[in-house]
Amino acid sequence: MYDHICLPSDGSAHATNAAEHALALARAFDATVHVLGVADIDRAAGLFDAGGVDAEFVERVEQEAEDAVERTASLAASEAHVETATVRGDPGEAIVDYIDEQGLDAVVMGTHGRRGLRRFIAGSVTEHVVRVAEVPVFTVRRPDDTDEGDESTGAAGDLPAYERVLVPTDGSDTADRAVDHALAIAEAFDGELHALSVVDVGAVASSSDIVPSDRVIESLTERGERAVGSVADRAEDRGVEHATEVVQDFPGSGILGYVRDEGIDIVVMGTHGRTGLGRALLGSTAERVIRRSDVPVCAVPAEGRKEALEEEEAEDGLL
Repeated sequence: MYDHICLPSDGSAHATNAAEHALALARAFDATVHVLGVADIDRAAGLFDAGGVDAEFVERVEQEAEDAVERTASLAASEAHVETATVRGDPGEAIVDYIDEQGLDAVVMGTHGRRGLRRFIAGSVTEHVVRVAEVPVFTVRRPDDTDEGDESTGAAGDLPAYERVLVPTDGSDTADRAVDHALAIAEAFDGELHALSVVDVGAVASSSDIVPSDRVIESLTERGERAVGSVADRAEDRGVEHATEVVQDFPGSGILGYVRDEGIDIVVMGTHGRTGLGRALLGSTAERVIRRSDVPVCAVPAEGRKEALEEEEAEDGLL
């Protein structure tokens, strides 16, 4: 499923942490890792026009991007076949463009770091890639979730193993696409697949003035049981160990609570509808899980993402 994996790197400890997960995936899927550096020359030039930097600094920005790529590549070379590239441009846009141009299958990124001339793997950049990319985006948060002061120079540690893979599902087409990836990951790591459906208590509350809440809960629970049962059937057919659960909670907190309680190693989930595709994923379940999860999250894009984004852009132009 993953033959070519993009690993953006700015040389930070967050990028090194993400590299460990990219390498784990590369080893499991026998994939090539494409280490990508982005020199944000436009931003540097803007500061220069304002008197902030000189031409020599602009050259240094590009050199630092190349140096970060080489450091990351040297850490990765012992674990996987590695290719490197450094491009210019806005980080988020440049990453997505590179993925499209090279026909890559997935991207692994840190969710924190300082956005600027030296470090670009920031929340805003990652959000842009999650929102726009047409391939799965693996987001990785550092365990201590702190902004480091110095660049990372140490080697990657022991590679992670995804022994317990969680896929939240509501039975939708978008969730089914995520199941495909979750099954592939569980198989590659000889892991156990957990299928979770969350009965949205917020939805129950909003509809209780129209339909009795117990009837709504019963209907949603039955739908959830069908959804996780379908995943279990697919896992059974492929010989993947599995577990299912239906819980009543708010979607984001239900998923995060299950991750904590069951010792999950990675969450694989689809981005749903316009809230999952549009702008910055504001208010969506995917956004909350990506922002708050202590384990990696694989965000699988919905079918027709490109067309949906073009539609949104056209609507925005009319406002």
